[in-house]
Amino acid sequence: MKRFLPWIIVAVVLIGIYSWVKGINNTAVTLSQTVEQSWGDVQTAYQRRNDLIGNLVNTVKGAADFEKSTLTAVIEARAKATAITIDPSKITPEQLEAFNSAQSGVSSSLSKLLVSVERYPELKANANFLKLQDELASTENQILTARTRFNEAVMPYNTHIKTFPNSLFAGMFGFKEKAYFQAVTGAEKPVEVKF
Repeated sequence: MKRFLPWIIVAVVLIGIYSWVKGINNTAVTLSQTVEQSWGDVQTAYQRRNDLIGNLVNTVKGAADFEKSTLTAVIEARAKATAITIDPSKITPEQLEAFNSAQSGVSSSLSKLLVSVERYPELKANANFLKLQDELASTENQILTARTRFNEAVMPYNTHIKTFPNSLFAGMFGFKEKAYFQAVTGAEKPVEVKF
């Protein structure tokens, strides 16, 4: 029995190390999948807004002799926003900034559209327009919630792969820090609304 004792100890230690490293990897994979699922929710919320914009533009176009430049700006901003795609497994701060910038253009164009609509009382009374306006407000809340949940999913993942000793193995397994959503530049300033 004594001659097998060193082999038993080595086997137990190796099994323990294997289990510990496997746990680090599996936890990182699980947390990474949560981040990717959260990113999918963010994209779904933005897609909902982009889908609603088409309906909103058509309703406005049909109900008012409307300023074409405003409608064109909304349509172009929507096209730019839908052109940007991000691989959720490789999210970088630069990619998120580009995505955020494009979505900010949509928000800005929508704001101008909704402010311009104030000059058209027959449009403000249009039931379809009012419903779309409510849908857009609801969608903006969904976007905020999805972005918040995305950041909440990124935090435990980043914490897991950056804490010692996990950080030693995370790099070897290919896990990299993921970027958080941050406010768009200038978001701290109040929006100026002119009628």
